[in-house]
Amino acid sequence: MKTYELTKITTMSVHDRPREKIMNRGAEALSDMELMAILIGSGSRHNPVEKLAGKALQLVDGFPGVIQAEDFLSIDGIGPAKATLLAASMELSRRIYSPRNRKISTPGDIYPLLSHYGDRQQEYFFSISLNGAHEVIDVKTVSKGILNRAIIHPREVFADAITLRAASLVVAHNHPSGNLEPSKEDREITYRLQEAGVLLGIELLDHIVFSHKGYFSFLEEGEI
Repeated sequence: MKTYELTKITTMSVHDRPREKIMNRGAEALSDMELMAILIGSGSRHNPVEKLAGKALQLVDGFPGVIQAEDFLSIDGIGPAKATLLAASMELSRRIYSPRNRKISTPGDIYPLLSHYGDRQQEYFFSISLNGAHEVIDVKTVSKGILNRAIIHPREVFADAITLRAASLVVAHNHPSGNLEPSKEDREITYRLQEAGVLLGIELLDHIVFSHKGYFSFLEEGEI
């Protein structure tokens, strides 16, 4: 199983350390791992901050709902002070930057919602439910890991869209390799979901393949 690669902060060049980087280049220049490390602040000999940041990020990525302080307490090395700080940060981010009601007009409007997953070492598959005005109702992580037809089943992809009475759907997944060219499997999944959308009356508008380098849109390339 692939895991997050950990780089010890103390072995980094001073200019590459998270705090120095955020001062010199802005928060947008940092990876999710580095941002989490700044929030945690410090670790210990047995639980260095980079290890804690990796575990916290894995918890956030796989969490099904709103994350609470007690959820962070499940990580060895994170106590009540760090847990409450992390939970408060997550909730503030959710309130301010929630994708809900965001208008989607072009494939390029989807990419900013998910681009922070571009540096992940595992593949994530998302479904973005839209209302009739093409506003985001919800973003759901359908699966994490190697994608295949067995895992990406229309039942799972369209489940939230049906419950939320969505008018249309966009799906997206990241390529850890950075290569934006869709695989044969990606295309098979896309056409299978497109057919399912016709039957369900929920149009599949696009499939976005993305990485930290950018994105590929099936719609823009005339493949959907």
